[in-house]
Amino acid sequence: MPSQYGFVIPNYNHDLVILDTIIALANFKLPIILVDDGSNEKTQRILEQIDAQFALVTLVRRTENGGKGAAVQTGLAHAYEAGWSHAIQVDADGQHDLNDVEQLIVRSKFQPNALVSGQPIYDESISKGRYYGRFITHFWVYIETLSFALKDTMCGFRIYPLAAYSQLISSTKLGYKMDFDIEVMVKLFWQGTPVEFIKTKVHYPENGVSHFNVWDDNVLISKMHTRLVCGMLWRLPRLIANKFK
Repeated sequence: MPSQYGFVIPNYNHDLVILDTIIALANFKLPIILVDDGSNEKTQRILEQIDAQFALVTLVRRTENGGKGAAVQTGLAHAYEAGWSHAIQVDADGQHDLNDVEQLIVRSKFQPNALVSGQPIYDESISKGRYYGRFITHFWVYIETLSFALKDTMCGFRIYPLAAYSQLISSTKLGYKMDFDIEVMVKLFWQGTPVEFIKTKVHYPENGVSHFNVWDDNVLISKMHTRLVCGMLWRLPRLIANKFK
């Protein structure tokens, strides 16, 4: 069966830069699933216009806001049902360097069974709190996997091998909010899915909209790490054995 790649973009009230993102992605001539995660009326109108303007775009609506993870899972489910082999997740806020899409795809085609993710190179636009806070997650991921293989679990610029993702989602629940990107990568790693990284620049636009809630999302991510550490403990013999393969 030939490979079929396409883009999955979760969107919640990102109305300022989403058109620019779609224009850039349309140059790759790949299908695009744009997931409206219960956005406001203004954003809904903009997404409808994009859907009408671009033949490559399929607009999928969620009636209520469920969170980034819920929107990505909705998009991945539609991609799998459409027969795609790989889904390229791109955030809607304009932070990703879309010049690196081709590099992601090349690496994925070389390792078609792997999750291929961006490894961010930040500029001065990232806040200090967000930058240093990521190291806490890096530390816990090292514990949860007993490995330094997962160089960054928080970058939402990645390619999912949908067969591996479908296998995972049939056997476990994943977070619906900002915990999703971390949890899905750790659990795919536990499942035995290879994970590859490419370095990519990340810039937070001045007019970008962030839905990361410093208190609520950090509490959510902390609870997720607690669950993952518990999951690591009963997988401990296998994780240790894998280190000697």
